Amino acid sequence: MISTSVSVIVVLVAFVNGAKNEDDIQPCAKVQTSSSVVPLGSPVTATCVIRDDCPLVVGQAVHITWRLGNRFLPSSPVVNENGRISEVVIPSFNRTREFLTCCVQASPLQVVGGVEIRAGYPPEAPQNLSCQTNLTTPNTLTCSWDPGQQETHLRTKYSLHTEIWDSNENHTYELQPGVHRYTIPRSGFGLFSDMEIYMKAVNELGEATSAPIILEPVGAAKFDPPTILKMETVPKRYGCLKLSWSLSEHQSWMFVFHLNLEVRLMTADSSQWNEQPILVNRVKTTRSVDQCRLLHGTQYLAQIRVRYQQSPWSEWSSSHSGVTLDSAPTGRLDSWMRVSGDHMNKQLNILLFWKPSKQFRANGKNVSYIVSVKKLPGENGKVCSTMGNYCTFQLPVKTKKVYLSAVNAAGKSPPTEVRICPPRARPVISDVTVIPQDDRSLLVQWRSQLSSSLTGFVVEWRPLLQTDLSFTQFELIDRNQTFLVITGSFEPYKPYGISVYPRFKDGIGLPQTVNAYSRQKAPSMVPKLKIEKIWKSHVELTWDEIPLDQRNGIIQKFTVFYCVRKGPINVENADLEKRRVILRDLNNVLLYEAFMMVSTFGGSLNGSTIEFQMKSFDAVAVVAIVTVSVVGLLLMVVFIVMTCFSNNKRLKRRFWPAVPDPANSSIKRWTSGSTQDSHLALDNEEPNPMYLSHLSFLDLPVKLTKGDDDPWSSSAENTSDLGESICGSPFTPDYSGSNSDSVPYATVVFSGPCNSPTAHVYLRSESTQPLLEAEESFSPKCYHNMATDRMQSEQCFFGPSHDCVPEKGADPAIVWDDFPFLRALSLNDTQNV
Repeated sequence: MISTSVSVIVVLVAFVNGAKNEDDIQPCAKVQTSSSVVPLGSPVTATCVIRDDCPLVVGQAVHITWRLGNRFLPSSPVVNENGRISEVVIPSFNRTREFLTCCVQASPLQVVGGVEIRAGYPPEAPQNLSCQTNLTTPNTLTCSWDPGQQETHLRTKYSLHTEIWDSNENHTYELQPGVHRYTIPRSGFGLFSDMEIYMKAVNELGEATSAPIILEPVGAAKFDPPTILKMETVPKRYGCLKLSWSLSEHQSWMFVFHLNLEVRLMTADSSQWNEQPILVNRVKTTRSVDQCRLLHGTQYLAQIRVRYQQSPWSEWSSSHSGVTLDSAPTGRLDSWMRVSGDHMNKQLNILLFWKPSKQFRANGKNVSYIVSVKKLPGENGKVCSTMGNYCTFQLPVKTKKVYLSAVNAAGKSPPTEVRICPPRARPVISDVTVIPQDDRSLLVQWRSQLSSSLTGFVVEWRPLLQTDLSFTQFELIDRNQTFLVITGSFEPYKPYGISVYPRFKDGIGLPQTVNAYSRQKAPSMVPKLKIEKIWKSHVELTWDEIPLDQRNGIIQKFTVFYCVRKGPINVENADLEKRRVILRDLNNVLLYEAFMMVSTFGGSLNGSTIEFQMKSFDAVAVVAIVTVSVVGLLLMVVFIVMTCFSNNKRLKRRFWPAVPDPANSSIKRWTSGSTQDSHLALDNEEPNPMYLSHLSFLDLPVKLTKGDDDPWSSSAENTSDLGESICGSPFTPDYSGSNSDSVPYATVVFSGPCNSPTAHVYLRSESTQPLLEAEESFSPKCYHNMATDRMQSEQCFFGPSHDCVPEKGADPAIVWDDFPFLRALSLNDTQNV
């Protein structure tokens, strides 16, 4: 825009200030430079010559100035007779295009001449010239190049030149500015004729030519992707596959030419092609290609690509699959065994895992595995057969090893010996840590104590949300290594259990197990807080355990936030194991709010809010409760004291029933009713002090010998099992043939009809109250008749006594009326006679 305006001004000034004559109008000055186009940054010299007949300087002193664009330049006037010539030097012209003008001092400043100067760079030689033939209809030859990195700032023309050697034909193709690709029509080349091709670049500062290329157009052709027709096994050749292939329909006419072929393969269970494709030189489409040295009994995927001589490779063909012939498995299996003992049955519970080693080859499909206690094959020693990667079984404790073999349709692999390693209580593993590397790998590190019997380690891992043991994986580690990077398809936010076991010469040590995640985030849920107990100033909150599949990471802490409504928030951290928290020192207010936050390494989640109300205790109510309790306790004490020291006999009998006392017995009447009644008549003010519960008559079945004069010399057992009459009266309602609660209180022995002693045992009532104040023995003491004064001395009627010795002399006559009970016995004895 500035250049155009300056140009217009110069032209107008030339017309206005030009010297006029008859023929034409000439400018007042002429500006000359070394070149109007110069290399960028080079120096420029210019000279301004003012005509003598220029009306602006006629009769005046001339003062010439220079201007480059809008900037004035210092000038050096050339000494001449009139001072109308001036010269200027620009040390470095660093503009790509600008006007240089010559001016004279006048009012205003007058432009008398000027020139446009352009600057740039000469062209670079085109780089990376390449041509490719298209064999589809119509055939073409497309060439492309790189014009270079440097901008010339000048208009540069490019042209493509070809020369066919066989026909000496030369062709030049002019290109549009900015175009760096050109397609030569079929008429401009021959498929099988060598030709030379080069590029030329030209601008005002010079020209450059690219390095020529010489090619045969058919040799520069990029073929369409070929097609694999079939891929089949080679009979009686293990590890070989035969490929049949063809070119595309448009290029099928090339079947007579030899082409170069590349084949790449991968197994069906792999995700990567073999690193180096297999090259097959000079092959025709009519000939199949054999690929050998492959794994036996393995399914392969294959792709191919072709080219002619040194032409570009075609794109890879679509995949085609084939399976090599089966053969028996080879190589050994890596195994890992967990053993536990059944001491009751003297059996070992064994869980055996295995996986292919680097040397193992299945060499077929449908591979199964056999575990046997015998090295030679046979059904007798087989303990397990499966197509999985683990097996559980039991073996006797004395078994030392088993053998693991792989089997397919073609045969059986050599057995792998697996030594049974019992568990050992040796904790040498510590500080197991797991650091995620990425979504597909975890770094496991641990520490171990030095032990001469340590032979290595086993790292075992499995997804905790999967109960199937087939997901368990393991790796055997050398004893000098204390880390392992485990790889696999680890799912983010899912827990994995990782265990490290030490291996010893004589067994397997105790493991260390940790849970790990490849990636963590906040939990999916927060358990609801539950109020377990409320006291006056604190409350206990509990919650359920978060399900494992909703944790999304390792739980780091439970944080409980609580506050009075619209009050400050308090924080309490809970124990991870107990899942409970006690909020203490709560104010005596009516309502609290609380919620819990669960945190993992990947984030935190807040739960729902609950409200709880503290128990309010009134001082008046507390005093009333204490007063009532004290009064009740005092009343109970008073009642107990009055009961113990009261003279009311009726009240006493309610707590301490009267028990018959044989020392104060007197039977007023002998009736059946009196023998059945065992209760006191509470209606009488002065009850009869003597009542018998029952009367029993016993007949000893054996005669007493001289040594048995004393019937009490026998043990109590001799009279405890003499029949139902000794245990209870048949007249009483609670009669029982075996009443162990009955206790004899007297025994009377007198002569029978055959001068054999007969013993009668008098049983006390079923009451558990003591008969007398002290009851030491079943043997009766001396009877002291307290009811009569006619007996002046003690007489022993009921057995021996050390402190009761009868007086020597004749026995006084016994008054039977004073002892009606004994009188009844006498009558019974008479009847028996």
